[in-house]
Amino acid sequence: MKEAAHIGARPSSGHDLQQLLHDVALGDHEAFAAVYDAVAGSVVGVARAVLRDQAQSEEVAQDVLVEVWRTAPRYRPERGSVLNWILTLAHRRAVDRVRSVEAAAARDTKAALLERTPEYDQVSEQVETRLEREQVRRCLRTLTELQRQSVTLAYYRGLTYREVAEAIAVPLGTVKTRLRDGLIRLRDCLGVTA
Repeated sequence: MKEAAHIGARPSSGHDLQQLLHDVALGDHEAFAAVYDAVAGSVVGVARAVLRDQAQSEEVAQDVLVEVWRTAPRYRPERGSVLNWILTLAHRRAVDRVRSVEAAAARDTKAALLERTPEYDQVSEQVETRLEREQVRRCLRTLTELQRQSVTLAYYRGLTYREVAEAIAVPLGTVKTRLRDGLIRLRDCLGVTA
């Protein structure tokens, strides 16, 4: 019959580990070194089975063994063997690491999506501006040619009344009248109340 392969030192018998953990609970550094030697390989193995990454498995194993040092007084023999208790800690810690990595990845993905997604107000404002622009164009088409030219030159090109008059070769008074009449028609077409 084949003998089970062990990573690291050969695990101590259950009774030996229980006595060693009792001594660890009392602060015995040598007992902890013996527990470490007995279970470190198995702890890394359990972590590696869950994480599939050697570096993270070793980090988890270190965390677990530090936890064993700190929480040794909490071990209850009636609930299972020392090795099972330690391996349960390792499995839980490895699963926590997987969940943590997945949560971090999900947060990063969500943050990236939020950066690319325009805010609701931006979208709404763009739609509103586009609709208003189209409505103004529609209303400009209802003006006479002279009114449309005057309004376009004065409001879209920023020319003064005098510059508009010179540009379309019409007297200044006529331009002012056409602008006023054109603006009144635009206001009525756009539904703006004075």
